[in-house]
Amino acid sequence: MRIERLLHRTHRNNGLRAELGFQIFVREGRNLTRITPAGQQVIERALRILQEAQSIKDLSTELRDEGRGSLSIGTTHTQARYVLPDVIREFRGRYPNVRLNLHQGTSEQIAEMVAQDRIDCAIATGSEQLFSDLTVFPCYRWYRTVVVTRDHPLATGGRLTLKALANYPIITYTFSFTGPSSLQELFSRAGLTPNIAITARDSDVIKTYVRLGLGVGIIAHMAIDDHESDLKAIDASHVFPAHITWIGFRRGTLLRKYMYEFAQLLAPHLDRRLVERAHRAATREEVAQMFEGIELPQR
Repeated sequence: MRIERLLHRTHRNNGLRAELGFQIFVREGRNLTRITPAGQQVIERALRILQEAQSIKDLSTELRDEGRGSLSIGTTHTQARYVLPDVIREFRGRYPNVRLNLHQGTSEQIAEMVAQDRIDCAIATGSEQLFSDLTVFPCYRWYRTVVVTRDHPLATGGRLTLKALANYPIITYTFSFTGPSSLQELFSRAGLTPNIAITARDSDVIKTYVRLGLGVGIIAHMAIDDHESDLKAIDASHVFPAHITWIGFRRGTLLRKYMYEFAQLLAPHLDRRLVERAHRAATREEVAQMFEGIELPQR
């Protein structure tokens, strides 16, 4: 990290340590080996100063040319593959000179990208506790869908139930193991034990193994394409709770005009006025209150 290297070099020359009156790094022999608790606070505040300085530079750039810049997005495979293509096509039509960088990963990996300041915004589902540095705006709701081959017994059955699903091997997302709506917890409350055969981070991978006859797939409804006639999609909105996908920007940073427009292309209710108000909010509770009464679209 740039700020740590700078502080490390200054600290070795004793200037910063003498001025502050406390150590930033712990010394072992001639080497500085780790950061002290006080030093960590210095680094965090210095990072905030650097971010504010960058925001001032970005403001200067925006005032000179609002149509140029870059936008780095951290998101999951499902969002990148099934939701963002239409959004990005429209965005590129409006801002052909803004460079887009898409980084895919799990929620944990996206949170690491945020911590390393590699992305400007994150788009994910749940796991908000991992993103305390972001202002999070809810975008839309979605439900899980069960997918099977056309000759599978569930393909011609009646209304889907957890009990019916418990009779077959399940192939689903890795994140289905975590949170209050995890598959394990849902089955447990019904007195059932799911047979989780395979987990993957990629909807297309899950569908591939369903086609091989290795189990019943549970994926996001948006991850089913109309042309996939070899698979049967079974409504599961009455079986599994809704999920909410959100977009998040780092607190305290300047949002450029094209960032506001990208957010609204993703979720039409996120107009600039609402995003600006929420981005200035002190707590997540305040942000949540701003979205009370707004009916999120469903994908």
